[in-house]
Amino acid sequence: MPRRYDHIDLRVRSLSEARPFYEALLPALGFTRDATIEGWLQFESDDADGVTEFFGVTESPEHRPNECRVAFCADTISEVDKLAEIAARAGARNIEGPAYEIPQPGETGYYAVFFEDPCGNRLEVCHRTKN
Repeated sequence: MPRRYDHIDLRVRSLSEARPFYEALLPALGFTRDATIEGWLQFESDDADGVTEFFGVTESPEHRPNECRVAFCADTISEVDKLAEIAARAGARNIEGPAYEIPQPGETGYYAVFFEDPCGNRLEVCHRTKN
């Protein structure tokens, strides 16, 4: 069972406010195919078998962000750094990191950047290392 999820549907209070941010961030995260769906911003990703995962964003004017966070996996520490720069240039808010959490012996290392989209939804890009 290699896939862990099928899709994410995220709500934002203003799609026009969030659109430039996600149009810059999602392709950098590997969601490279822009799907045209009325009322949505949706980017898809194909795997070798043609199975599609997608990240969709739609407007809900009464949406209020909460403490939930969506974390994206990066293959390397340098990829976390690159994606942190892309997020910052795209308008991410409340950026923390990237930083490395020093693991205890036998634990997995963790390097991550935390940030919010323009509507306050919490996101993260992380890389785990073996100790």
